[in-house]
Amino acid sequence: MTAIFTFKCSRCGDIHEGSPSFAFRAPDHYACLSDEQKASLGKLSDDFCTITHDEGTDYFVRAILEVPIHGVEEPFLWGVWVSLSKKSFDRYDETFDDPVEGEGFFGWVCNDIDVYPYPSTRPADVRVQLGNQRPKVILHKRDSEDDPLVIDQTRGISVARAQELAEQVLHRT
Repeated sequence: MTAIFTFKCSRCGDIHEGSPSFAFRAPDHYACLSDEQKASLGKLSDDFCTITHDEGTDYFVRAILEVPIHGVEEPFLWGVWVSLSKKSFDRYDETFDDPVEGEGFFGWVCNDIDVYPYPSTRPADVRVQLGNQRPKVILHKRDSEDDPLVIDQTRGISVARAQELAEQVLHRT
């Protein structure tokens, strides 16, 4: 495997080193709130988010969605937010400083990764990791759909595809 992913950007000419990694600062549900709503309804930290509204409370945790790059050791990383049930959120919060290896939860990816269009939230398993690592997101494979992100996470992507995706994100218009 190649030690470091490096490419010369076809749009700006810069050399980028290291596997691409892009993160969302908050779940889309929180990001779309007004400043007033964020202050009154939401709580956001580096790893947790809650939004309390008339219908109840929504619970989110920050996680990592990996897409393997063929021939490269480090994957393409998406820092995403995943909604969990209250029970799963509470369990994750309780064990945050002393995680239980192999523990996992069901969740929904709550960020729109625009280079991978999808009409709704994506179902996923959220796997707890040790060593102060954010949980890993494993997308559900669905027979009836050809979601390119699920396919890429399962099969991996070429170095050229990783560069193409990185350039799209780096140079959004």
